[in-house]
Amino acid sequence: MSYSKAQINEQLAAIEQEEQVRILYACESGSRAWGFPSKDSDYDVRFIYVRPMDEYLSIDERRDVIERPISSMLDISGWDLRKALKLFRKSNPPLLEWLQSPILYMEQTTAAERIRGLSPLAFSPRSCLYHYLHMARGNYRVYLQGDRVRMKKYFYVLRLILACRWIERTGTMPPMDFQTLAAAMIPENSELRLTIDRLLARKIAGDELDYEPRLAVLNDYLEAQIAYFEEAAVSIPAAQPAQGSELDRIFRSAIYEAWER
Repeated sequence: MSYSKAQINEQLAAIEQEEQVRILYACESGSRAWGFPSKDSDYDVRFIYVRPMDEYLSIDERRDVIERPISSMLDISGWDLRKALKLFRKSNPPLLEWLQSPILYMEQTTAAERIRGLSPLAFSPRSCLYHYLHMARGNYRVYLQGDRVRMKKYFYVLRLILACRWIERTGTMPPMDFQTLAAAMIPENSELRLTIDRLLARKIAGDELDYEPRLAVLNDYLEAQIAYFEEAAVSIPAAQPAQGSELDRIFRSAIYEAWER
């Protein structure tokens, strides 16, 4: 089953009504945003929301996550803005990816744009590199060992390793699009690049990409890169956290904006 933007926005509107919240920002966060969806890829919708002002003034804390059961290829969940801003201050990579997603479903106030404006100042190359490296190492160990592996899992590890390389080279947040990363980080016409391009063409064309014999050129590259970054990560610069006062201003103004509409 496929979903249109209008159908996803209907789901978001229903969440606003059921939870009595206002959704500020919603985007795609999975393989569709990364540029390598297959015919059966889920829609991974992520959003940021606010509750009414009075609920933030209560002595009782409310749950700061809204989730819906995954059904019919739709995976939808969101974070309270206060939670999002706390994670932004720590240079949280998933949140930073959401804010630059190429597939946007909703942007209702100025909050997301104001947070984007602070992103270069809050971005921590070391913190983000460690995040991507940890995920790459875990996914590689779970999915890409043995003589036969799940071929589509190569992309999930490659994207993370290429993100590490981008951070090391530029000191900036890597782009979400996989092909942009590959073009920038892997030499054109190399055996590695040609292998990746052939596999990507199969995935986008709808091939199942289930268990097949491992691709030595990809395993060798990933093993070498994981080992390299395990040593090199400590030398990547960190960054100062974003100023809390500015995040407080964004938080307050977003609540006012959201409930005025």
